[in-house]
Formats: sequence, C-alpha cells, structure tokens
Amino acid sequence: MAKIFVEAYGCSASFADSEMISGLIVNGGHTLAKDSSESDLNIVVTCSVKDSTANKMMHRIRSLKSKPLVVAGCLPKAEKNTVEKITEKASLLGPNSLGKTLQVIDSTLRGIRHVALEDSDLSKVGLPKIRLNPVVGIVEIASGCMSECTFCQTKLSKGDLTSYRIGDIVRQVETEISEGCKEIWLTSTDNGCYGFDIDTDLPTLVKTVSEIPQDFMIRVGMMNPMYMPRIKEELIKSYDSDKVYKFLHIPVQSGSDKVLNDMKRGHTVKTVREVIKKAKERFTDFTISTDVIVGFPSETRKDFEKTIELINEIRPDMVNLSKYSARPGTEAAEWDQIEASEVKSRSKIIFDLTNKISLENNQKWIGWKGKVLFDEETNDGIKGRNFAYKPVVVKEEIKIGQTRTVKIVNATTRSILGKIAS
Repeated sequence: MAKIFVEAYGCSASFADSEMISGLIVNGGHTLAKDSSESDLNIVVTCSVKDSTANKMMHRIRSLKSKPLVVAGCLPKAEKNTVEKITEKASLLGPNSLGKTLQVIDSTLRGIRHVALEDSDLSKVGLPKIRLNPVVGIVEIASGCMSECTFCQTKLSKGDLTSYRIGDIVRQVETEISEGCKEIWLTSTDNGCYGFDIDTDLPTLVKTVSEIPQDFMIRVGMMNPMYMPRIKEELIKSYDSDKVYKFLHIPVQSGSDKVLNDMKRGHTVKTVREVIKKAKERFTDFTISTDVIVGFPSETRKDFEKTIELINEIRPDMVNLSKYSARPGTEAAEWDQIEASEVKSRSKIIFDLTNKISLENNQKWIGWKGKVLFDEETNDGIKGRNFAYKPVVVKEEIKIGQTRTVKIVNATTRSILGKIAS
C-alpha cells in the first residue's frame, strides 16, 4: 500500500483520465497523497498539444523524477523518446491504457520500469473515479478522432475514433448525479464526430442525456466544424432543453480557407459562419468559444487579415489563442516556418482584438438577473455559470453546487460580476 500523488494538465479529457487513475488507485488499496512531498510515487498526466505545454511537462517531469514516477497521458505516447531523454527510469502509461494503471504502479514501486502505451479494450465509461471538483462530472464519450490535421499531435496520442455506447454514457451520468454532481461535461477529443463509428451521433446523445429526470446542467464540449454539416440541424435543436448550457466550442483555427486546407481541417470558414448563425438565430443569448492558431507555416499576411475579419464578424466570447509551434511527428513541422517575431506580432494583434470583443460581449450582461449554478472557488470569489455558460463571479459566501438568483453589476474580459439577488 503506497501514497500516490496524481496531477494533470491539458484538456478536460486529460483531467477526466486523472480522476479515473485516482479512482483505480484507491480501489487498488493505495491512498492519494495531497502533495508530491509526501508521496511514495508520483503520476503526472501530461498534455503535448503545444510546444510551450510540452516544455512545461518536461520541466515538471524533471522536478518529480527523484521519486518513483509514472508519466501518463499524451506526451509519452506521442514523444516517447523525449520523455526517456529526461528520465530513463520513469514508467509510461498511454491515454488509452488506463486498464494497466495498477500493474504499472505496482511494477514502478518495486523498482521495475513498466511501459504501457498500447491501447487497451477497456472503456473509460464506468471506471471508478475521484473527482477534482465534487459538483462537476467529467464524462468521456469517446476517445480519438477522425481528423488528420497537419499541426496536431493528438491523433498520434489517441488514435482513431472509438465512441462509447449511449446506454453506458447515460448510466455513467446517472452515477455522477447520484454522487452529488450538478454539472455534467460531455467531453472527448472531438465531440463533433461522436457516434459515427457506432451508427449514432452527438445530437442523439445530448437529447438522451437531457431526458434524465434529475436536476443538473450539461456542458457539451469541443466539436470540430468539419462534421457540423451532418449534424448541425439536430444539434441546435438538442440545445432546446433547459438542461443544456447555450454554449458552443467550435474551433475555426483560421479565417482563410487556403490555410484551413493546408491544415487539413476539413471545413471552410462558411461552415463555421453557418453554425454560429443558426445557434444565434434560435437562441437570443448564446456563448461562442473558438480556437485560433496564428503563424501557421503557410499563413500569409493576407490570410492573417482574413482571420481578423472573421473574428470581427462572429465576435466570439472566448478565444483559445495559440502561436503555431511545430510538434514532432506532424506534417507541418517539416515545412518552412514563419519568423518567431512575426508570429509574436500577429498573436498580439489577435489577443488585443479578442480581449476587446470579450469585454464588450460581457458588458452586455450588466443588469441581467437570473439563476446561476456555482461550481468553483477562485481567488476572486465564488464562480458559477448562467444558462449561457457565462462565468459569473460573486463575493458572497456560497457553497459550490448551489443555484442562486444573481444580478450582474459589472464585467471584465474574463467574467461577469454579480451580487446575490435573493
């Protein structure tokens, strides 16, 4: 029996993996350490989507390797050699190898390095878990994706699409709710292609989950635009349920069709415009989140200006902005790269623009009054979400998991600020 410290980085699927790893650890008779200083073994669930993130992971691996260490998640699967250059002793656990968690831990504690990077046939639905947030249930609906993007390493880590059955997902959601969760995150590498391998789709899943009778909210995670033409009509209808946050995370990446083609994104700018238009026509208030990459190797200044035009047109509430970085093993890493100073300059322009739009969008909520589900403690106060998944921060004492009526009194680029109205 050992004390094991687990930490995670990256997307919500990575955090979900860490919750399941923690659940398997406790079920296996070990205990969880609150800090690496008191552990017998450390596990770090890594992300490798960006160069800057991978560098952070390497620094963290170095700081943890003085004790028995398991490097889990995307980095060891996508860049095994990179991890082994930092530490030859650490065991490796792939993102689709969670069924080997206890074997890897037991070997590592005995001083025997164990590499488990092959995909197992174990579904991630129904595994025991220790939640990072007691009121948020992160439910993975699939692993892998159907895309072949020239800049992305995720396919190298997670492979082809494997969707989990709707019945299994529903049972997992019901378990999350019965254990106190008020908010359910439906997450995967790409929600947009969910079910295409098992003759179903995302709208069907969302409708089915929203029919579960208990009181809870659903956040539908990131979906790539290339699959939107197949599901957009039914998807927008599935948002009719009051249980579904009016929130769409749809990564456009560029405003230039030429760049999107070079990225092998499989969609055009028109696809994104149409989905956002449909959502905003059906629902008065709808939150749009998108991703933008600046400095992709083939992005000319004219291409970049098209991205600026698109952002000004769709006015997203949130933008996950990335400076392009060549990731090992990807196609675009072999191309001629744009000067770092130019990429930095373009990033600053987009950053300033998106902050301006975010603030203007948030200021429109001042004076709004309605229900907010509080789901997180922050340094600024207690944070919750309204029906449109807008982050609402209040200073009053509220327990997470509670729903209260709030009036919005101010706004920042990151959130809207409120006071309890009842």
